[in-house]
Amino acid sequence: MKRPPNLLVILSDQHQAKAMSCEGHPVVQTPNLDSLAERGTRFTNAYTPSPICVPARAAFATGRHVHDIRNWDNAMPYVGNPRGWGHALQEKGVRVESIGKLHYRKDDDDAGFDVQHIPMHVVDGVGMVWGSIRKEEDRVFHEGVRMMGDYIGPGESSYTKYDRAVTERTCDWLKSSANDEEPWCLYVGLVAPHHPLVAPQEFFDLYSLDNLPEDKLHPRDGYKQHPWIMKQAASMIGEEGWTSEEERKTAIAAYLGLTSWMDHNVGQIVQSLKENGLYDDTTIIYSSDHGENLGTRGLWGKMNMYEESAKIPMIVAPAPRLDLTEPKQVRTTATLLDVSETILDHFDANLAGERPGASLYELAQKPDDRDRAVISEYHAIGSVSASFMLRKGAWKLIEYVGFEPELFNLENDPEELVNLGSDPEFAHILADLKSELSKICDPEEANAMAFADQEAMIESYGGTAVAATLGAPSATPPPKL
Repeated sequence: MKRPPNLLVILSDQHQAKAMSCEGHPVVQTPNLDSLAERGTRFTNAYTPSPICVPARAAFATGRHVHDIRNWDNAMPYVGNPRGWGHALQEKGVRVESIGKLHYRKDDDDAGFDVQHIPMHVVDGVGMVWGSIRKEEDRVFHEGVRMMGDYIGPGESSYTKYDRAVTERTCDWLKSSANDEEPWCLYVGLVAPHHPLVAPQEFFDLYSLDNLPEDKLHPRDGYKQHPWIMKQAASMIGEEGWTSEEERKTAIAAYLGLTSWMDHNVGQIVQSLKENGLYDDTTIIYSSDHGENLGTRGLWGKMNMYEESAKIPMIVAPAPRLDLTEPKQVRTTATLLDVSETILDHFDANLAGERPGASLYELAQKPDDRDRAVISEYHAIGSVSASFMLRKGAWKLIEYVGFEPELFNLENDPEELVNLGSDPEFAHILADLKSELSKICDPEEANAMAFADQEAMIESYGGTAVAATLGAPSATPPPKL
């Protein structure tokens, strides 16, 4: 068999899918991601398996749905079981290493990497246990802790310093691997543009507070949040935490600055490939673990199923020496689980068990498949019940256990301005999507399972009072460098 190219997988954190120049964003500057998209294929309808870090990354590691592996929230990190794509590559004899954020349990777990370089994992191997307390009467509220950080604006944070170290380590790794005869797989985890919203001055200065996108569906303009969303948003200080409209705009500018900072680091890595003679023989996959609401609907962070939060960027740039002609854009729905399958496909590696994903190489051959359905699910911080998303063709269902659903036609209404869930004219569409979701999982059953697993974990720590004290109140701190 012909030697496959090297494979570089770059996963950022909290990158809103529309926040790329190639997606038509009105102000954000992402020249390096744009170049990757021009070189390869951009999947324009890609989604996270769960709009929060730890479950999304556990699902990505294994290629399986969250309700299948039962890594429900940020206190239930991946420990290496079930086995994932990394293990399959090891069994195949492929060198597979990681640099940067993984957000698994701890670095000595057998998570499928030969070496983990400066890994970022959940705090103390435990994570945000307080966020697992989800019964409405018991939920924990961190008074005075703003979701997006205490300081907003230009400067350096522990996260920007960490991303700089991850990028430098990656460039050093590529230099040391320039003469490898066998193909390798390298996973790189960047934390930007995840909050704290502190962007290096050079990148913050790219965005004027007078030239930012207009707010969409803001409660101050009369928008009414869905009842489930209203309860979920109350779990952390978000919109109400800003001291002024100027600070709020500064937060948006800082997020866009961090996005450009992340793009800069991607560019540094690609440049290192070129300088070390690896560019022509390396396929690059870029994606993110979930998105960011960035004030839309008065929401900040992720944790819901709207496009800003659940949709993710996804680019596959084949090694130039393959000289492939692929479609520049694929509208077929995709998911981070498909990246897992792509890694396996790339190296012709086998992984036991049934998984829902498909190789992006295969999906690129049918760029407008309206019959493919993908899901996302959320059972974590602030949710009084589970929420699910199903995207199929033009249609998107958001199912909330115990609450009314939402239904959007994303071709006619890409901004999700009009909820058709209670419109009798579309009852048959709603029923069809609910049926499609039930083929993948039973929402009520998954909801009950998640609560049972979380309650058992809470009791194992000594009960609610103890569990409420465990875990970082907001962003996970990076490792000491």
